[in-house]
Amino acid sequence: MSPVQPLAGRQAADDPLIRLQEVAVTFGGRSILQDVRLEVVPGRITTLVGNNGAGKTTLLRVVVGLTHTAAGRVWRAPQVRIGYVPQHFSVDANLPITARRFMALSGRANAARWQEVVADTGVEELLDQPLQGLSGGEMRRILLARALLQHPSVLALDEPAAGLDGRSQGALYRLIGTLRQRYGCAVVIISHDLNLVMAASDEVLCLEHGRIACRGAPASVIEHPEYQKLFGSHLGPDTGVFPHDHHDHSGPALAGGGRG
Repeated sequence: MSPVQPLAGRQAADDPLIRLQEVAVTFGGRSILQDVRLEVVPGRITTLVGNNGAGKTTLLRVVVGLTHTAAGRVWRAPQVRIGYVPQHFSVDANLPITARRFMALSGRANAARWQEVVADTGVEELLDQPLQGLSGGEMRRILLARALLQHPSVLALDEPAAGLDGRSQGALYRLIGTLRQRYGCAVVIISHDLNLVMAASDEVLCLEHGRIACRGAPASVIEHPEYQKLFGSHLGPDTGVFPHDHHDHSGPALAGGGRG
């Protein structure tokens, strides 16, 4: 198990909050991740794509700190705070609790922050409903709001648009872009919605069999042979997602571990 180490020295605004170097993860003797490198940078939206079983959720859990590594190094900036929204969240049917009470359990927010987050995520009408009665999409909005109440410097989202229709998916990604700008946090997302990913991300990491097959800015990644081998060269019709000025953090698409 490799230790988690603090990032040394004073942090500049664009220094990574979390850095993974040559990380490997094994479960039961089976390799899940191999030689993975990743930098989580303030204000950057990084999206993990790949087929089922490629290692996306495991990588996100390493970023969050929920999965231990078998090799490599993980550095974290001092006082880094992570807000995590899992794809699945089970609610005990025998535990009556409203969305408002569930959010309040985060224990960090003052009244002004609460009002800001509730407005930004549009959950006002859900607050007095029981968690057990919420749909999957509504529950993810509550989980997102609860994560934001914790003042995260990193927001980690596992399939946040799963089960939503096209219009709702586009609205969610617009919201994520707004939250990134408003709160200045880094965002790491797992997604299968390739059109939305390419419209809304600064950096895309394409995983295959636990390795990073290619990485870079969206316009570069979609031209990379490894990406086209996995997903084809054609993206579907326009999704109506907001135009996104991709910050050129990553340069051209790179194969394998590459930069970062």
